[in-house]
Amino acid sequence: MNAISKLLYILLIVGTIYWSFSALKPNISTAQKLEKTTGFSIENALSHLKEISKESHFPGTKAHKEVQNYLASELKKLGLQTEIQTQVAFRAKWFVGTTTENVIAKIKGTEEGKALLLLSHYDSNPHSAIGSSDAGSGVVTILEAVRAFLAKNKQPKNDIIILLSDAEEIGLLGAQAFVDFHPWTKNIGLVLNFEARGSGGPSYMLMETNGKNSKLLTEFKKAKPNFTAANSLMYSIYKMLPNDTDLTVFREDANINGFNFAFIGDHFDYHTAQDNYERLDRESLIQQADYLMATLPYFANSDLSNLDSDKDLVYVNFPFLTLLTYPFSWVLPMLCIALGIFIILIFFGISYGKLTSKGIFKGFIPFLSSLVVAPLIAFSLWKLLLLIHPHYKDMLHGFTYNGYQYIIAFAMLTFWILFKIYNYFFKDISQADLLIAPITFWLLINGLVYQYLQGAAFFIIPVFIALLILAALVFMDVRKKSKPVLFALLSIPTIYMFAPLVKMFPVGLGLKMLFISALFIVLLFGLMVPVFYQQKKKNNLQRSFGFLAILFFGVATFNSAFSVDNKRPNSLVYFQNEETKMAYFGTYNTTFDNYISQKLGDNYSEGNIKNSITSSKYGSTFKYHTRTDNKQIKSSKISMNSDTIFNGKRNVDFTIKPQRNITKIEISSTNGSIIDSLFVNNVLTKDRDKAKAKNGTFLIYYFANQDKELNLKFQVEEGQNLEFILNEVSNDLLSNSAFKITPRDSIMMPMPFVTNDAIITSKKLSL
Repeated sequence: MNAISKLLYILLIVGTIYWSFSALKPNISTAQKLEKTTGFSIENALSHLKEISKESHFPGTKAHKEVQNYLASELKKLGLQTEIQTQVAFRAKWFVGTTTENVIAKIKGTEEGKALLLLSHYDSNPHSAIGSSDAGSGVVTILEAVRAFLAKNKQPKNDIIILLSDAEEIGLLGAQAFVDFHPWTKNIGLVLNFEARGSGGPSYMLMETNGKNSKLLTEFKKAKPNFTAANSLMYSIYKMLPNDTDLTVFREDANINGFNFAFIGDHFDYHTAQDNYERLDRESLIQQADYLMATLPYFANSDLSNLDSDKDLVYVNFPFLTLLTYPFSWVLPMLCIALGIFIILIFFGISYGKLTSKGIFKGFIPFLSSLVVAPLIAFSLWKLLLLIHPHYKDMLHGFTYNGYQYIIAFAMLTFWILFKIYNYFFKDISQADLLIAPITFWLLINGLVYQYLQGAAFFIIPVFIALLILAALVFMDVRKKSKPVLFALLSIPTIYMFAPLVKMFPVGLGLKMLFISALFIVLLFGLMVPVFYQQKKKNNLQRSFGFLAILFFGVATFNSAFSVDNKRPNSLVYFQNEETKMAYFGTYNTTFDNYISQKLGDNYSEGNIKNSITSSKYGSTFKYHTRTDNKQIKSSKISMNSDTIFNGKRNVDFTIKPQRNITKIEISSTNGSIIDSLFVNNVLTKDRDKAKAKNGTFLIYYFANQDKELNLKFQVEEGQNLEFILNEVSNDLLSNSAFKITPRDSIMMPMPFVTNDAIITSKKLSL
């Protein structure tokens, strides 16, 4: 292989990888073209965003009401009649409720068909998230898109409903309130929902439907967005994430189809104080705008009455096509055809002397060795890095600030391992022989995909490309120096489809998934082994990958510390037990800093505090705690309104009235009480009896702007004793005059996903 040939195939591979990523999202210069063609102004959207993301604005805060008023005012400026839907809502999946305040408006259509719903939530996550990306970006995209749409003075055929939902972050409760109680729900034909799970990166299109996807996908393609990031595996991955979206409520409870548009890059900003105006990736915002300015006029004038399908399409980003689609019903025939071609090629390969039984057998050794060794090293090395850098465990996202550098480092290490293993076999085994093992394995994977993971059915495409390469090796005498370039050209679709997946898994699911990235690289390398094949013992590519691995591990280590721009998440909570009169400070952190040490000091115990478990995204509990003085924080007054027996049922009605400003009340059952007909503030909780209590959870109720007390009514069997633990949470530890706590410094921020900066009082409730 001469130098020019090597340079060409390396440029082809690197160029395709760059292309596969750059095609997924627009660049900043696209904003001007977007405004010229659609009227959507990114500057207008950013102006709105600056107004609604000044501070954390979860339900019950002053800022929440200010954001709500601003949004209602802006919709009214557009000439739209605006409604604030105030409604107690409850979601049985998490036993959570609150009084929601949705901001709603409608653009009247000319016909009586199904309506299009534009959806995003305006609340931020309690208690410190600013919510600029999640989901301020979605809110301002809708605001500006509606303005640009109305500016064209063309009345749509369908009604367009704008729902800026409340309380999404605490349980999708605004969407639940709309679906359960608003009369417009029954006329909705399609939902477009805008979300974020980070502060940047490509915005992925994720369909939600109870049926098949072919009509939805076909109509989406007709809308012709300029930048589409999507594949049929994405929804499967999306369902692996520990959260749903507002759209899930519409699909599950009202059987309404829809599209999520969400970006997940820079995941370390998700639900943190760093999810601010400055850190939002402008290119991600442009992509959200492009999606909406393509789909809004199309679906506003399309028939939305029948988007259900009887067949599924497989789809994936593909060179020059944006999305390659074909029916899932083709997958089994394609698999059978691929298997047939594979057998024929093996037969002719052996007949022509291009394949040997011994070579085929030996070819399995490097492939299977790589398949085991590379992911195992990636998995073990990440565990080692967590020991070396224990503060990584305090980033509950699982994705560190230097995470992208680690992805590159692990990818380079995997390539180094592959060359290290394969170099022992390149001299003795032909290119064709080495290709048999990976094709065999990919065929097995596709068989499993057909049975268990339909979204990944596009995995058959690389198999056909590899079979084409194998056919060239069997039937053609390609010049030795031309082979790498030819095979690299043929592999462009494979690289284009799968390179983004190598990055997506650890970004979306955490760096613990780096071994999955290593597995993908091994599988792709196997299909492309004829590209990298060489018989020289000295392999400059191997050395290069080794050098790059060391370089990026070094860069990641250099950037492993926290800073003003990449803040350290920490936590401190005061817990007071009314029964034992004991009080504690607790932290969720694995490692301490000055902020935590000021209260836990050196005299602390490992483990959780009894009865202190509060709801959190990842089920986190205190790592350490210490005894402290009881500050005599006031707890709620409980008043029994009635307690009667009728037809063998005990009917209980009582009210909890907080004696301080609290964020939420969490009630857990200690004796497994079976509750019927639960009313929360006079609203019957839907499907409460169908859900199974987690950790004995009976109810989590957030005190929103309208809430002053919590009234509960329910039935139990006569003679049943009721034993509850009542925890009251307020996020005012730093402002309460009973405590003297030195605030965080400039490189610290509240830890997300847990009850933080909180005062918790706990007491037993016997009824």
